[in-house]
Amino acid sequence: MRSVEEQQARVAAAAVAPRPVRVAIAEAQGLMCAEEVVAERPMPAFDQAAIDGYAVRSVDVLGADAIGDSAGGRDDAVVTLPVLGVIEAGARTPTRLQPKLATRIQTGAPMPTLADAVLPLRWSDGGTSRVRVLRGVRPGDYVRRVGDDVQPGDVAVRAGTVVGAAQVGLLAAVGRDRVLVHPRPRLSVMAVGGELVDVNRSPGNGQVYDVDSYALAAAGRDAGAEVNRVGIVSNDPKKLREVVEGQLNRSEVVVIAGGVGGAAADEVRAVLSDLGDMEVARIAMHPGSVQGFGQLGPEGVPTFLLPTNPVSALVVFEVMIRPLIRLSLGKREPMRRMVRARSLGPIASMPGRKGFLRGQLMRDEDSGDYLVQVLGANGGTSSHLLATLAEANCLVVVPEEVEQIEAGELVDVAFLAQRG
Repeated sequence: MRSVEEQQARVAAAAVAPRPVRVAIAEAQGLMCAEEVVAERPMPAFDQAAIDGYAVRSVDVLGADAIGDSAGGRDDAVVTLPVLGVIEAGARTPTRLQPKLATRIQTGAPMPTLADAVLPLRWSDGGTSRVRVLRGVRPGDYVRRVGDDVQPGDVAVRAGTVVGAAQVGLLAAVGRDRVLVHPRPRLSVMAVGGELVDVNRSPGNGQVYDVDSYALAAAGRDAGAEVNRVGIVSNDPKKLREVVEGQLNRSEVVVIAGGVGGAAADEVRAVLSDLGDMEVARIAMHPGSVQGFGQLGPEGVPTFLLPTNPVSALVVFEVMIRPLIRLSLGKREPMRRMVRARSLGPIASMPGRKGFLRGQLMRDEDSGDYLVQVLGANGGTSSHLLATLAEANCLVVVPEEVEQIEAGELVDVAFLAQRG
């Protein structure tokens, strides 16, 4: 029986990131930047007002420093300046500020020549023809100078950075409409089984809904893949081969649920073996011990055979396939975040197998410690309970040499996707 870590290493070795592609910055969010984006121009490109107010020479308002703090200010300390016009944001005509004058200015508007500060409206009486200055300003106050944010030659967005809202804004600010990114790997998901019907049909006697392809497709999207849910595929060898070959030509990862147990699974494996190296093995984990992995087609596309049981299939996806997708996206840390939590009850685990048990993770309000409650019967040994997986927000990871964890003991816990 192969260890979880050995199988994960075999899978990770097959990870191939799709070639970087250049996309519009509006489509780059959530993807990893594949180039160093260097600014060609300073940002801002001109001295501009950082706040609505009056463009002034700071030397002209120095005498107002003591005004406004009390009603008893000295009359000879009152500073008033004539106001000449308004400079609006987007103004393109250069202006020059003469000594002992002020100009109304909007946020983002270009500063007039000789002005070295902006007097905020709240430090004035708001006058339109003449302004009374209630407090002085120093050189550079409330002014964004050329290149304050970015200088020419600065790296605006680094390769390996996940493009978020701030990065999209930076790309726009330096004048880039397109950027090179690592695209989402294409994942094809299908389910095999003569008992399966789609959710838009009523199952007959002996039939069940196709849960796996929907659940695994959703897990693939959550991992960051571009997913094609093929749905239910015929067991007929000729038709199955035709579908699988088609998906190998258009995918970086292929997942087939229902291909590891029973006589029908033998037929599936026989078809896949003709397309490349496919191995079904027992892995020292539960649930989902029996699973298949290989590299099929001319390009050696990573292909997985998962158990029919939806919970087992999702756990195998979480442990084996999600990290592969994250690596293909260029992520340096493909695994879920792990924390140590104190168990609220006893946990039983299968001897000789690493357990991935559904749990509810919470936080102690007083101590801030993580606490975890395992869901399902006796530590999650009932692997068919899909409802408990839906309630889980973590997986409790139990080492293969551990059979019993007592209440109060610390355990490793992997965060699942945040809800809400």
